[in-house]
Amino acid sequence: MTSTSDGPDMRVGAERSPLGEDRIKHLEFIQAVINRMATNSFFVKGWVLTLAAGLLTVSASQLSWKIATVGLVPLLCFWSLDGYFLQQERLFRRLYDDVRHVDSSVEMMSMNVGPYLARTSFLDAALSRTLILFHGALLVADLAVLAATL
Repeated sequence: MTSTSDGPDMRVGAERSPLGEDRIKHLEFIQAVINRMATNSFFVKGWVLTLAAGLLTVSASQLSWKIATVGLVPLLCFWSLDGYFLQQERLFRRLYDDVRHVDSSVEMMSMNVGPYLARTSFLDAALSRTLILFHGALLVADLAVLAATL
């Protein structure tokens, strides 16, 4: 901390930050996108859980293989949408990681994640452990109801 005539400087790391204000603002923009992707993923999980529970309840109570089959379509669509959000989050995390370095070659205020696409595939994100556990469990439940109704 530095002392001035007005008292000690209470800003944390005010004089020690090697990053300029523009770079810090850039990191904040990227972090906002990462947070938005995580929030979108959370909402998708809520929607698919609600929809799947409803369709599974109706198909099990009516013993309808048609409703159980229809339930597979939104489940797979939401799984792919969740995978897309996770891929985007990973892309922006890579961008964040590059921007945070003092000697970064990333253009200031750039949100271009194109250079990271080759290292961050949609399939890896969609088949990540967490998405398989969540959406896979719903898929297994739907298939079990489907098998029971046939």
